[in-house]
Amino acid sequence: MDRMNWTEIEFILQGLSEYPKVERLLFVMCLMMYLVILLGNSPLIILTLLDSHLHTPMYFFLGNLSFLDICYTSSFIPSMLIHFLSQKKTISFLRCVVQMSVSYTMGSTECVLLAVMAYDRYVAICNPLRYPIIMSKALCIQMAALSWGLGFLNSLTETILAIQLPFCGKNVINHFVCEILAFVKLACTDISLNEIAIMLGNVIFLFSPLLLICISYIFILSTVLRINSAEGRKKAFSTCSAHLTVVTVFYGTILFMYMKPKSKDSAVDKLIALFYGVVTPMLNPIIYSLRNTEVLGAMRKLMRRHWFWRKG
Repeated sequence: MDRMNWTEIEFILQGLSEYPKVERLLFVMCLMMYLVILLGNSPLIILTLLDSHLHTPMYFFLGNLSFLDICYTSSFIPSMLIHFLSQKKTISFLRCVVQMSVSYTMGSTECVLLAVMAYDRYVAICNPLRYPIIMSKALCIQMAALSWGLGFLNSLTETILAIQLPFCGKNVINHFVCEILAFVKLACTDISLNEIAIMLGNVIFLFSPLLLICISYIFILSTVLRINSAEGRKKAFSTCSAHLTVVTVFYGTILFMYMKPKSKDSAVDKLIALFYGVVTPMLNPIIYSLRNTEVLGAMRKLMRRHWFWRKG
């Protein structure tokens, strides 16, 4: 078949079209979870900006993580919700590429950012006296910029390789969203280079940060165990318990997706991918809010200010 121009290509997002009742149920669930993501992450960003007690490296990176989760989910959830209730589940080539690129950027950035946050906890616990000097404002900005920059470069590389592929008519993406591997499989040419690039990107941006996180927590655990008092050990480890929980949820879901055998019912794999894309960003603000007394205190203070303002 002849190659098609970009302007002529329109993809169909299959999702779970064969199960319309399930899609209506997913619409309600995903809408509620998206609202939780917005209402959970937005206050965290506001708190880290307004409350002077939260102007520390830990909360600076947490604000970045919250903003990242909002951008990531907003890149695909609104259009996915529309497709759940629509008979026409089409998306243009350009919108598909933008959605794929943005979500890939955010996913890659989050991997690096979680490693940066682990390093921050390592310095705070293993070098507490030098913490303000090491984790200076300039270094925090540079590390955050590095996380976003590496995520963008990874996504840009994969996207450029993907859009150079010729498409000859196959236009059904077997997914809820424009996922990069499902996208390149529609090309009418050999995609070995793309698959290798995606695999290398996954190894670099998934397992390299995970290795750095594990090394950081080995040093953290070693330092915590050398603390004499049980109260001191508990206080030291509580400062990184929220981050450790987020890392466990994030990487636990990803590793489960990679390690589980492919199901004959591809609907199961798509639902697992949906869980990773929606549930994990929803849990992040809940985990940090419930497991962090400083965040809870800042929230109460902000609510009291708002209450007195309304009364006044």
